[in-house]
Amino acid sequence: MAELLLELFSEEIPARMQSRAAQDLAALVANGLAKQGLTAAAPLAFITPRRMTLIIEDLPAATQDVSEERRGPRVGAPEAALEGFLKGAGVTLDQCEQRDTGKGIFYFARLARAGRPAAEVAREVIEAVLADFPWPKSMRWGSGRVRWVRPLQSILCLLDGVVVPATFGDLEAGRSTCGHRFLAPAPITVLDAADYRAKLAAAKVMLDGKERREFILTAARQAAAAEGLLLREDEGLLAEVTGLVEWPVVLIGSFDQDFMTVPPEALITSMRTHQKYFALSNLDGSLANRFLMVANMPDQSGAILEGNQRVLRARLADARFFWQQDRQRPLASRLETLSERVFYAGLGTVRDKAERLAKLTAFLSSDPTAARAGLLAKADLSTEMVGEFPELQGIMGRYYALADGEPAAVCEAIGSHYAPQGPSDSCPTAPISVAVALADKIDTLVGFFAIDEKPTGSRDPFALRRAALGVIRLILENRLSVKLLDLFEQSHGFYETLPAPADPTGQALLDFFAERLKVYLKDKGVRHDLISAVFRTKEDDLLTVLDKAEALKDFLGHDDGANLLIAYRRAANIVRIEKFADHMRVDPEPGDLLPEELALHRARERAEIEIAASATFADKMTAMAALRGSMDIFFDKVTVNSTDPAERVRRLTLLRDVGTLMDNFADFSAIEG
Repeated sequence: MAELLLELFSEEIPARMQSRAAQDLAALVANGLAKQGLTAAAPLAFITPRRMTLIIEDLPAATQDVSEERRGPRVGAPEAALEGFLKGAGVTLDQCEQRDTGKGIFYFARLARAGRPAAEVAREVIEAVLADFPWPKSMRWGSGRVRWVRPLQSILCLLDGVVVPATFGDLEAGRSTCGHRFLAPAPITVLDAADYRAKLAAAKVMLDGKERREFILTAARQAAAAEGLLLREDEGLLAEVTGLVEWPVVLIGSFDQDFMTVPPEALITSMRTHQKYFALSNLDGSLANRFLMVANMPDQSGAILEGNQRVLRARLADARFFWQQDRQRPLASRLETLSERVFYAGLGTVRDKAERLAKLTAFLSSDPTAARAGLLAKADLSTEMVGEFPELQGIMGRYYALADGEPAAVCEAIGSHYAPQGPSDSCPTAPISVAVALADKIDTLVGFFAIDEKPTGSRDPFALRRAALGVIRLILENRLSVKLLDLFEQSHGFYETLPAPADPTGQALLDFFAERLKVYLKDKGVRHDLISAVFRTKEDDLLTVLDKAEALKDFLGHDDGANLLIAYRRAANIVRIEKFADHMRVDPEPGDLLPEELALHRARERAEIEIAASATFADKMTAMAALRGSMDIFFDKVTVNSTDPAERVRRLTLLRDVGTLMDNFADFSAIEG
């Protein structure tokens, strides 16, 4: 078994592209080798800012010999057909035999291909992968015609210690690489994968990205603790800085106390966005005037830290300037500026959206200040701070509203109206905050659905799926009873530029919510078919949908529920097969019924009364379960398809009535199993 080592050494690869590139390299090379008959152990892929490395072990030394038989045209077929077969098979007519297959005499050719050395196959596969590597963006450099994410400087490719002479543009693979750009820039000659990893470590390159990540995180926590501080952990930033260094060194610096007058979110965002620094907190959770950075080499003289502190001082000065400038105008005065911003073609301006939010929030909340919160929610989009840091929208609006003396509930609603933006994001709970957050998302969903800009496949440029999941979480986590169809209708009415809806019932948007609810509840153990069963009853209160689905789940988990479902399906199938329509039904007279028919009739009536009187959905299901015994006896003793037309219609009516009673709770025909 052989070992393949491949390293692609280049200028710095953007951190955001590194993880996917390593996965692609491993998959493309391994799959390419497997297609040629070289299957091996799972590939190991590593990536640093300057190199992508692939190690594949237990690779066969050569592909296996292959022998196959290929059938050609019938003897006597046109000459062109025979020539095409011979050319495709790579044989002459003398090398073919004629054989009677029972359906005629055909030419047959036996093809034998000798196995190929693994080095030869690896060279072809690697060159093909390099030529078509799926970088999101790539470039050409010098006079070459090949493309790579950044200029490629060298290729190292060894198979069991022997160079595989793969080429890419003007580069030909060898056995040398380089260590750290500054700490060990001299060329390194490599013998095999173990030698490669050992020599890179000695040359100040931490090859394994997971190892670098854990080293940075541990060192950062320890450094912060040594200063009596806490690290504000940030997974996204940690992943980015891991992709920026080959030999991480953690340093802690400080900035002037004067900058602490700026909102902490602005300081943190400035440090993170511009400088890739981690923020540090005091033990009480407040932001400290310290920061943590990850350098790519030791700071022996202190020059690295001093230079970074100087750059950060300028960045924070910009943030302080924006904060001071923005507060010179009240937040409400910025509403007019929103008229200059188009929300989306066909959906008006951002000012129009603000007006709609005010109206929709007032519809959702009886609090007189709710409309004010909806109106001001988007006002900070025209501030200097949000222009520089768009991720602070809403957050800065809260600070500016507080500075203007707006009611506290209004300020909190402005600050949290984008939430929740993801599964780990917390949901607002204050009534006005919930109302504004709901209004913002519903307005967006209704508008884009009205102009037919719906998500398709994996395409969702306006994050409508995320908006729908946000609505679902706001409603369910706050236990709100909201009629979605009424909300859709109200929201559509507040759009002055939209024509009458093509779907006046809002069913398309409700179906969209049904699919999102299934995704949301999947991890909570609620079956998707139960959600569908409830939605098919035109139920548009998500809280009711969830409660009904939970009751169905518990009900079907017992024998009575499972057996009643079987009986329901039997009844529904009979009614469907007989094409029994509502206009054919009769109201059965108790005196005309057989005992088994009468028992089912009375059981249905009792169940209907008990279901109406039940306070909980679980109690309703219990009342429904009482139908099971009567239905079992009915099917056992009664012939539904009686030769007497009156009896037949009467018995089909009984079954239809039972099905209708159950379908008023949920469409049991949608339930699987």
